[in-house]
Order: sequence, then structure tokens, then C-alpha cells
Amino acid sequence: MVFDRPSRGAQISAILKLMKFLTCLCTMMGTILFASASLAAQQHATFIDLLSQPRWQMESSQTINLNDVRRWGGEPAVDREYGVKSVEIRTYREGEKTAQAIVEEAQDPSSAYGLFTFYLSETMAPVKGMKLAVVSPQQGYMARGRAFVRVLRPANMSNKDFDALLLSIGGASPSEQSMALLPPPLPVNGLVPGSEKYLLGPIAASRALPLFRTDVVGFSQGAELQAATYQIDGQRVNFFLISYPTSQIANLRYRAITHLLGLNQGSGPGSLFGKLKGTYLLMVQNAPSLEVANRLMNRLSVSQVLSWNEPPPEKPITVQMFHLIVGNILLVLILIAMAGVAGVLIFMSRRLAAKWFPQSDWARGYEDSIIRLNLK
Repeated sequence: MVFDRPSRGAQISAILKLMKFLTCLCTMMGTILFASASLAAQQHATFIDLLSQPRWQMESSQTINLNDVRRWGGEPAVDREYGVKSVEIRTYREGEKTAQAIVEEAQDPSSAYGLFTFYLSETMAPVKGMKLAVVSPQQGYMARGRAFVRVLRPANMSNKDFDALLLSIGGASPSEQSMALLPPPLPVNGLVPGSEKYLLGPIAASRALPLFRTDVVGFSQGAELQAATYQIDGQRVNFFLISYPTSQIANLRYRAITHLLGLNQGSGPGSLFGKLKGTYLLMVQNAPSLEVANRLMNRLSVSQVLSWNEPPPEKPITVQMFHLIVGNILLVLILIAMAGVAGVLIFMSRRLAAKWFPQSDWARGYEDSIIRLNLK
């Protein structure tokens, strides 16, 4: 049996057809991805527009000294502990009406959330339809990304108009990336609204928890403290959740607190019960019995999660998809260029072989070659 090799022209034609098919396939995939991203972006934008409908516009902004936050009930030492270095006062206008907002930029979203909880009180009311936003008769608080925002309430402004002002300034919710960086929420069953605290240093802890020895927490070793008040069986008890970087540090602090504060050694007013779960120390203060304290501590399930210590990308999903599509197109162009260069090199090598080695198979291109199998 004799089999003819395909001619050089047939080989080149097949390669070109394959390259054309791959290019068309990549182009179609890129078009589909781009259309999907555009549709998702349009849907997201429509959602925001329908929800917020902002009317107030920022008219001016001015940087002021951090010590000036005392004018609005702030504590500069606490704000510095959360990483605030500068304060910006912004003026917003709607027609003839004006309002002011004081914006403090913390070191990360969790620090801004900590400031929000530090100034939060049980007398404040959450804003309906908004996350991490509360109001009082004098001002409103919001946590948005790395910013902690105080909005001063203009005189004679109704609750509805003030809520609309907060919505125009801060939107309905922080971004999903910011929310992902916040500490896990505490159990809500029995939680006294406005009592949550997220504390990252001894100054804020001593101000927010005057009846608790915060010097034994170990903030210098990377401790983070969450505290809240619960109503259980008609009695108010205090709950503390302390997280440590490692289990070794958690064990050392647990032994120190047990020795210094008499952990699990009494009941009634002033009593303190607690247990260690991995890198977390759970404690309950003023519980009438160990059983009541365990009921509260058992509501919180603790699991160890490994995560990278870096923030997620701040680019919108549409920008990320655009970069992905452009990268794919560049990859296709590079492959096409490499194929073209390879074709030119093959052509040149065969021309040189025809000049220097005219009798070689490479120079003749296998036009007159056959394969003999010598089958009997």
C-alpha cells in the first residue's frame, strides 16, 4: 500500500483554517463575556438609582484638625487609636438648604466600623433601609468603607428628610468588599440594640467598658475585642469576644485573666464566666449562673479560617471583566504573531536549503516523495 503525504499548500491551508477557527472562537467568547458584564453593570446601576435617588450635592470641603471633633462629641485620642489622621468637613446643598458632614478616614473598613460602634449608643435608632447608619436628634452616624461619617442634623428637619440626606451622602450600604472585611456579627437573639462595640485599643476599651478591666485583654499582642449587652431571663448581662492572632497568645491571656479576674469562680453581680475556643476567648459578665453564661456563649460557633492578609480588589466587576477580555485578545494576537513568525522562518529556511542543499527533502518539500510500507 502507498500513501501520499499532503502537499505543502494543503498543510498551510489546514493551519490557516485552524488559526481562523481559534480566532473566531476567542472573539465570540470575548463578545459574550463583555455583553454579560455590561448587562450586569446596567442591572447594578439601575438598582442603585432606584434605591438612592440622591438630591443633595456636595458644595465644598475643608480639612480640619483632628482635635476639632470635640465640637461634635468626638474624642481625638480614641479616633487616633483607630488610625484617623485627618478630618474633612463637607458642605452639602439642596436648593436653599445646606447640611454638613464630618468625614474621618480610618486605616481600614474594620477600624471605621469600630469608630461607628464606639460612638453608637442604645438611644440611637437605625435608619430603615440602610446598613451601618443610625440617627439621634442631633446627628447621624455612618460607616462607609474606611470612612466614619458624622452628619449634622439641620434645624427643623424632619426624620424623613434627614434619612434622605443620609442616603444621598452615604448610599444605602457600604460596598460588598468593605462588608467582607468587617468582624463577624454577634448573635442577635436577646441583643440590646446599640450596645455593640468593636474595640482595637486600650483607650477606646477603657472609655466604652468602664466596669471591665481592659488592661488584661492584651491589645499590644494583637487582640480585638467585641462586646455587647444581652437581655436574658429579664436580666442584662455583658458578653465579650476577644480574638487573638495565635492560639499560644490566646492560652497565655486566658490564664492571666483567670488568675487576675477570678474567671469561673463565682456568680451573681460582678461575676465573670468564660471559655477558650481556639484563638477566641468568650466571657460573660453579671450572669446569675454558669448555666446562663453557657447558654449565651454556646450561641456562637467558632471555626478557624485561613485568609490572605490583604484587601480584595477595589476595581468594579465591569473593569475586571474588561481587563480579562483585553488580556484574552492580546493573547490571541500574540499567538497569531508567533504563528506568523514561525511561518516566515520555515519559508526562509526552505529557501536557504534549496540554495545550499537542493537535493534534500526539506528543500524539495516532499513533493515527489512517497511512503513505501512493503506489505506482502
